[in-house]
This record gives sequence, C-alpha cells and structure tokens, in this order.
Amino acid sequence: MLSRVADACFWLSRYIERAEANARVLDVNIQLMLDFEDQNESTVQQYWLPILATLEDQELFNDLHDGISGDAVMEFVTFEKSNHHSIISCVTSARENARMVREQISSEMWEQINRLYLYLLSNAARAAFIESPIDFYRSLVDSLHSFQGITDATMTHGEGWQFLQAGKFLERADSTSRVLDIKYHILLPTGEQIGGTVDITQWMAVLRSCSAMEAFLKISHGQVTSWGVAAFLILHDNFPRSLRFCADKLDLALHSISGCERAHFSNEAERLSGLLRSNLDFTTIETIFATGLHQYLDQTQLRLIEISDALVKTYCTWLDQA
Repeated sequence: MLSRVADACFWLSRYIERAEANARVLDVNIQLMLDFEDQNESTVQQYWLPILATLEDQELFNDLHDGISGDAVMEFVTFEKSNHHSIISCVTSARENARMVREQISSEMWEQINRLYLYLLSNAARAAFIESPIDFYRSLVDSLHSFQGITDATMTHGEGWQFLQAGKFLERADSTSRVLDIKYHILLPTGEQIGGTVDITQWMAVLRSCSAMEAFLKISHGQVTSWGVAAFLILHDNFPRSLRFCADKLDLALHSISGCERAHFSNEAERLSGLLRSNLDFTTIETIFATGLHQYLDQTQLRLIEISDALVKTYCTWLDQA
C-alpha cells in the first residue's frame, strides 16, 4: 500500500473519532449544567473550562472570546474553523483525507462523510444548533456512528481498513483517557465530598461521555464510585471504549498490517503497542490509584503519542500531518 493511502486512512479515522468524541462531550456537558440551578460565573467556568483544557486550545479560545461561557465554548468547539480540533475542522479534514483515497474506500463512505460536511456548512445546521444543541449533537453522533458502520459493512477488510482501525482505536483510547483526567483533576469542586451527590453526578457524566452508562450499571448494580468507573473505563476487556479494549484492537490492527505474530514485533509502533497492551492486561486499579490516576493517564497519553509517531514514521513517511 502507498504511504499516502496509509496516511490518509489513518487520519481519516482519527478525525472521525475525534469529532464524535467532541460532540458527545458537549452533549453531556449541556445536560450536566441543566442539573445545577445556581449557575454563577464560577460554576460556568468550572464545567466548561475543562473541555478547552483537554483539547489544549485555551490560548486560541482566549484570543477569540472575552470570557468563558457555554455558548462561547460550544461555538468554538463546534464551528470555529481556526480551531483545528473543532468538529467542523475534524469533519473537513476527514473529508479531505477521504477524497484522497476515494479509490480505496466505498462510495457509501464518501457519500456519508461528504453529506455530513455539507450539512455542517449549511444554514440548516446552524438553525438546528440554535433550536436544540442537545438534539444537534446527538444527530452528529448518529451520523458519525453511521460512517463507522458503513465502513465496516462496505469496505474490504484489508490493509486500508486496518489503518482505519488503528486510527480509530488510538484516538478513542486518547479520548477516554482525557475524559477521565478531566474529572479527576479539574471537575471535582473544591471541598466537595467524594461520594457526594455532585461527585456521583460528575462520574455519571464521565460514563455518558464515553457512552458507557448502561454497560457500567449492568455490572455495578447501580453503584457509581470513582474506583468502579475508573476500573471500567481503563481495564474492562470487552467494553469498546475502555483503554484496555482499544489498546488490544490497536495492537491487533498493527500486527495485521505487518503480518507479524502478536507475540513478537517488527517495528517500533508494534513494540510500543505491545508494551501498552501488556501493561493494561496485567495492572490493577489498586496499582493505578497507588501510582496516581492522573500520572497513569498522562503516561498512557504519552505512550499513545509515541505509537502514533512511530506508526507514521514506519508507514507514512511521505507526509507529516498534525
């Protein structure tokens, strides 16, 4: 496979997953704010600032807006074209990558991403957003889910599809780790009792941000705790958005591309993915909390960056794409 094709498939999938994660987080944050009657300036910043922090775009936001508000953050993360991590920027980049490899992907995939791109540029999208942001974001998530389903159902599961898988699960693992990190180190109100009403509400918001609420409640018998949620989103081996599941699928995709047995590695990306997978297979939530949840998640994010860099260096050397 040509390097440009591998590169385009990898980033196409990452941008799709990133756009979906942003839409889901914004939807959940709107619902979370509705639970609080007293929405003073401090409360608003407490619940909207972390979204900017996790996207690492706060400096650009401050240049464009006078202060932090729900409307300003939603506008910035959804429609701001100068923000490379916004939903519209991600969909635009995904469409451009899809255009570059139209001979490799199915016509149904192209039609779905092109339709979503044109919708986001239309007045109809703006009108839907103004009328009901929650419905707007849920519609976006449905459209992005449809793209993933169309991809699996209409594309040959060869090398191109494996690069799409690698991009999807790498980006998904990064998103889950950042959502967890937001809660543990930024969202928890100063002086709020751990296990209190606000604390539980926020952990439930974390679950909803990862589409994990129903799956978690089925195994936890309705008890929501920091340890339980963290263990589920980090170590559960069968939940599609847990770090362990994503690391396993990422490692599988990389080995499927190279043809190397999973017990070995043939390049740096496979070596690093194997290390991450082994760590998640054999660690415990007690060990993670003893180390520090933030420190563990930070190390995981750095490892994911290293895997991405190694993958691009191995297979996509023709172009450096941020």
